[in-house]
Amino acid sequence: MKYIFLFLVFFTSLYGQKLLKPEYIYKVSSGLVTDIIHVDTTLYAATDKGSIELFNTRNKKEFKTIQLDKIKDFMGDEINSKIFSLDMLGDTLLILSQDNGGYSRISLFKNNKLVQVISQDNKLNIIKAKFIDKDTILLGLISNDIISYNIKTKKKNWVTQASMSKFSSFALNNNRTQVAIADESGDVHILSTKDGAKVETLTGQNVDNLFSIAYRGNTVLTGGQDRRAAVYNVKTKSGYYKASSFFVYGVGLSPSGKIGAYSSDLKNDVTLFCTKTRTAIATYQSSKAVVNGIYFMNEKDFFVYDNSKNIGYYEVKGVCNDGI
Repeated sequence: MKYIFLFLVFFTSLYGQKLLKPEYIYKVSSGLVTDIIHVDTTLYAATDKGSIELFNTRNKKEFKTIQLDKIKDFMGDEINSKIFSLDMLGDTLLILSQDNGGYSRISLFKNNKLVQVISQDNKLNIIKAKFIDKDTILLGLISNDIISYNIKTKKKNWVTQASMSKFSSFALNNNRTQVAIADESGDVHILSTKDGAKVETLTGQNVDNLFSIAYRGNTVLTGGQDRRAAVYNVKTKSGYYKASSFFVYGVGLSPSGKIGAYSSDLKNDVTLFCTKTRTAIATYQSSKAVVNGIYFMNEKDFFVYDNSKNIGYYEVKGVCNDGI
């Protein structure tokens, strides 16, 4: 009877833990959330309706909306320009969105002015774009071509193809000197943003198409179709994976790389864990929509945004002593 009692206590403690709910939910007024960034006290939320809604994270109020011009579809009808990704460096906001003819465009927003730097004329199918520095943008194309583009000269600094596999996503490290590229092969390709030279290929933990990737500190975290969230140490090349009961569409890392997060089940809940010890911290309740991304503000706070109007704000309920 004693052992049965102890087993029941263990079973209850293991499975009786409640999911942690968001501290607050931000809701965009138009469209579905496609990407977010957080700078100082401002949350920037991009949507598939061509808008970026700005929220003050102190008073939780929306205070500004940036609206992109409409584009024309293949039938000549006006439609909203879906936004694919956002980035910010200094006081300049980078916006990657749809353009006419199925191509992509990049706009820069500064001093309340929107300036287009790449358009349909460039004939590029860009999936993701981020600043390398104030004059240079890194572009990831569906062909897995990676391009360093100079904004001032409007010329390419370098072009390289990460692999022959279809591009999924990329993530820059903290100082933007390296980029980790995820594709349908399941491998991760590390390139130098200075010249496009290949630094390393990380392999062995994912066996199928990758959906998402994060790169912070010395840690790379990926999420894939194989229902694995893979963790790599870029210095030691060591790695492991954490299993999910569903496709891992969203992952995130704290700025130090000590805390990892991934969508971990069919309900799109998000599990946080210590990347060195592999120990789970807690599981957080998301909405029923597919997780698009997990964004850490710092080591204590993070956002989860999914294929809905909602952005959940959460607090980290635990501490990790070291990163991987």
